[in-house]
Amino acid sequence: MTPVDYYELLGVTREASAEEIKKAFRRKARETHPDVNDGHEAEETFKRINEAYEVLSDPEKRARYDRFGTADPQAGGWGPGPGADFFGMDDLFSVFFGGAHGARAGRPNPDGRDVRAQVSITLEQAAEGGEREVTVRHAVTCPTCSGTGAAEGGSAQTCPACSGTGQRRTQRRTILGVMETATPCDRCAATGVVIDNPCAACRGDGRVVDSVTSTVEVPAGIADGHTLRVPGLGEAGVRGARAGDLLLTVRVLPHEYLHRDGDDLHAMAGINIAQAALGGRIVVPGLNEDIEIAFGGGVHTGDTVRVRDKGMPRLGGGQGDFIVHLDVLAPRKLNKRQKELLSELGETFGTGAGDDRTPLSRLKDWLGA
Repeated sequence: MTPVDYYELLGVTREASAEEIKKAFRRKARETHPDVNDGHEAEETFKRINEAYEVLSDPEKRARYDRFGTADPQAGGWGPGPGADFFGMDDLFSVFFGGAHGARAGRPNPDGRDVRAQVSITLEQAAEGGEREVTVRHAVTCPTCSGTGAAEGGSAQTCPACSGTGQRRTQRRTILGVMETATPCDRCAATGVVIDNPCAACRGDGRVVDSVTSTVEVPAGIADGHTLRVPGLGEAGVRGARAGDLLLTVRVLPHEYLHRDGDDLHAMAGINIAQAALGGRIVVPGLNEDIEIAFGGGVHTGDTVRVRDKGMPRLGGGQGDFIVHLDVLAPRKLNKRQKELLSELGETFGTGAGDDRTPLSRLKDWLGA
């Protein structure tokens, strides 16, 4: 089987949390499961996704994979792995003895980190979707030196403290002989280079901290708590390295009178006793329009009326339903004529309020409801 990058396969960064890896695995598994995907390579892809999750969900296996490019405990870093450089003799000595030979030079500049932000929108905005502006404060490319870290006439030089390796090495004598350990070089921030004439604005880092306002497209129907990943809007990388991503969590504010349940919208509507008995039509305020509903007679408090395709848009297409919960309201005050009419009506119902069933029949009906 051709080696693959487990992180790339699941669509997550190497800094992803265990929860992010679990969510990515579930999403990928649903998309590639052979029962729902009849593609030519679906079964093979599904196997690889399970293999990736088995490794990345186990802290010990993940640590071994990050270090050696493989989770095989017998491999020990002898061969190249997904996203890893080939291990030579220098690396083998580093694994077992902290580095008996000089480390490799030419370390790449670190990529920018992902940044997290949050935006609050109304239920109406969640239904419509559209662009939202988000302001985040993080490291950006220095405008003075354009990210080089050097002032005019300056340039990047090999770090004299670590000889360009990005690591400082120290030796100590033990009963097993001379042991060598490596730590990130503080002189060059582990990049292997220093600026001979650093930019005054960023002090040679090539980045400064600033507030950045970005425009993000929010899809219609987004749910509360959903996190959007926007590539390239995170921290700037060091001296031209890849920028991180923006992880934007969307919070949908509670609505004044509507309640959202998945893609369905729920509302409460009061009706009078005549409407409850005879049925009728009423108009209920929806999210962006008034919705007319019809119901038959004999309605009780708590009965519902469902209107199809009048709820929230679904991210995958379609629309949820609008569900109205009816509340039968008895009048608190009656005029003389209303009292007379209700009294006459009550007399026609008798003591059973119009229910001629025997107590046993009512019990059976209730148990069978």
